[in-house]
Amino acid sequence: MDITVKAPSGSERVRVFGSAERNLKLLREALGVHVTAREGRVHVTGPRVQVLAARGVLEGLTALAERGQSPTREQVLALIAEELGHGEEGGEADAWDGRLNVYAGGRAVRAQTPNQEKYLASIRDHDLVFALGPAGTGKTYLAVAAAVHLLKTGRVKRVILARPAVEAGEKLGFLPGDLRAKVNPYLRPLFDALADMMDYATLRRFMESDVVEVSPLAFMRGRTLNNAVVILDEAQNSTKGQMKMFLTRLGHGSKMVVTGDVTQVDLPDARESGLLDAAMRLRRTPGVGFVAFEKSDVVRHDLVQRIIEAYGGDDEGPRPARARRAVSKAVESPDNAERGGGNGTMEP
Repeated sequence: MDITVKAPSGSERVRVFGSAERNLKLLREALGVHVTAREGRVHVTGPRVQVLAARGVLEGLTALAERGQSPTREQVLALIAEELGHGEEGGEADAWDGRLNVYAGGRAVRAQTPNQEKYLASIRDHDLVFALGPAGTGKTYLAVAAAVHLLKTGRVKRVILARPAVEAGEKLGFLPGDLRAKVNPYLRPLFDALADMMDYATLRRFMESDVVEVSPLAFMRGRTLNNAVVILDEAQNSTKGQMKMFLTRLGHGSKMVVTGDVTQVDLPDARESGLLDAAMRLRRTPGVGFVAFEKSDVVRHDLVQRIIEAYGGDDEGPRPARARRAVSKAVESPDNAERGGGNGTMEP
């Protein structure tokens, strides 16, 4: 296995690599990996477990350097031992043993309901997964956690999160700033999920090197996304054309997760929702997984579940009955389950 990590510059480079690159020499000797540093990149080659451990050590050294610390030999060796311990303890989580390892302090993310367990299993087993259900059920949070887990264990090289830039019932007018400043408010929920799983320094470094990318859905056109986890959030607000464009970006070695709540379509015409259209078209497609969440899966504040119950079907809007039946069948169809989809149930 081989990976490439962006190298720091200036004084941080000396802190991370050590005097005369002694820290890189320690990595070679302790882990038995081949490490080279040139042109602003660190290239590590060797057995999978040792390479992943080396990447973890480099990330730990970079975090210390960004705080102005110059790690001692003992600290470097302790980081190496810690990373190797994580690899042995978790077995790289190859079996997805109920927890997802994320970067924030080694904290594990776990499913809290049976449908969440089905969701993670579906992401593990399929290259394309649709997650449908009400707010607060962990659709986006668990998808991001799974993506970070796959990134940390070296199964993918990038995490890409996309969202339609659609206003929820309000006309905000022209927003100030450059393009990034204009679209950031729409993407804030994705940044929140990422920030909960990575410390600020790691997230900033990954975004600067395009390891992690958060982008409006419209920016996906013309791309082929290989060796990545690609998440489309709030997919009910994508149009039919946008959904087709997004799904056809899937490249080799990649996974896609599409999340949305079909009762909260903010498009002018709910019948144009790409999520509803995809549910009708793909419900019998082999290799596509569908998971539906219910009110009982809400894991936010207890009041959220009661609020959803109080509103009942009032927020369903003008969804055609045919589309509602298609969404329900997509997650209930025995034919789909046999072919590789169909997890959970959904109320019609």
